[in-house]
Amino acid sequence: MKNNVMVTSPLLPPLESFIPYMEKIWESKKLTNGGPFHSQLEDALAAYLGVEYLSLFANGSMALMTAIQALRITGEVITTPYSFVATSHSLLWNNIKPVFVDVDPLTCNIDPAKIEAAITPATTAIMPVHCYGIPCDVDSIQRIADNYGLRVIYDAAHAFAVRNNGESILNHGDLSVLSFHATKVFNTFEGGAIICPNDKIKKRIDYLKNFGFIDELTVVAPGINGKMNEMQAAFGLLQLQYIDEAIGKRKAIYERYRHVLSGIKGLSFINYAESLNWNYAYCPIFIDERYFPLKRDELHHQLKKQEVFARRYFYPLISEFPMYKGLPSTASYNLPNALHVSSQVLCLPLYPDLRDDEFERIVNIIIRISQLKAL
Repeated sequence: MKNNVMVTSPLLPPLESFIPYMEKIWESKKLTNGGPFHSQLEDALAAYLGVEYLSLFANGSMALMTAIQALRITGEVITTPYSFVATSHSLLWNNIKPVFVDVDPLTCNIDPAKIEAAITPATTAIMPVHCYGIPCDVDSIQRIADNYGLRVIYDAAHAFAVRNNGESILNHGDLSVLSFHATKVFNTFEGGAIICPNDKIKKRIDYLKNFGFIDELTVVAPGINGKMNEMQAAFGLLQLQYIDEAIGKRKAIYERYRHVLSGIKGLSFINYAESLNWNYAYCPIFIDERYFPLKRDELHHQLKKQEVFARRYFYPLISEFPMYKGLPSTASYNLPNALHVSSQVLCLPLYPDLRDDEFERIVNIIIRISQLKAL
């Protein structure tokens, strides 16, 4: 059992299925710089995800940083403290001041009702996160952005293949950014992508991720080396063949968790709409210490002692890290809901190959603990 129970993991194809891709890379002698597998994966992902244009990146952080550069964002950007640090780090790397606003306690997404009050003359954009793949209130956010002339960049790291009312959530905002890190539903070891609304912005993004080169002699922007290599792209093409199966297995495991644990007092699940075609990337539960025998951290510790590696995701808040604590928007009175959910959340192990006996062991530990007398 040790090291087998993980928070999340892809469905790994058989090793032998990757060998033909490696042989083709070896034969072509094209390892990077937009090789054939890179081009194939961009086209295949755009078709699968239901988007017009997509630009692949070596990782999601570079994609976020480049998205900000591509839209020439400056000044202040309103964002959420309840996310992975790459969200706000991408702003600091672009010399932009993050302004944190509170989240909706039911969805853990940025609360649109809090955005307008945070807008100043220096605000140029909003960067919401589709937390756990649950869509933000995209219509409300877009209305605010339109009223104030702001850009919207969605951190959609968790939102691969998520659709709401049949429409890809990746088509909202000016740009959406995906992560293909090894822990994501779809992965290329490391990797990421920017969803682009038109060919013009895709070309600018493609220049920026390749040092700003248009051709051998012409550099038009201070770009970075954000390109995805052929090995990553090949693995992505292979992963794409199994993605529907992987999401189906995730869904079955998530629904089992919900069925078995929903009746436990002091333990709750996240809310999501019935119209949502979700990807079941995570299984967050929330521990209310008023009714559950242990505090969240105590439950986390007990699970870890028994080699069940759940994750407090997201804890601490981004706003609690030293490089952000001095900002006025990080004051605790400004973020009560984010602080509350951060103190309660625990993501249970969820990956396609989670065995029945592993699942039973995890839920039985939680059930036994829930039956203890309150401390």
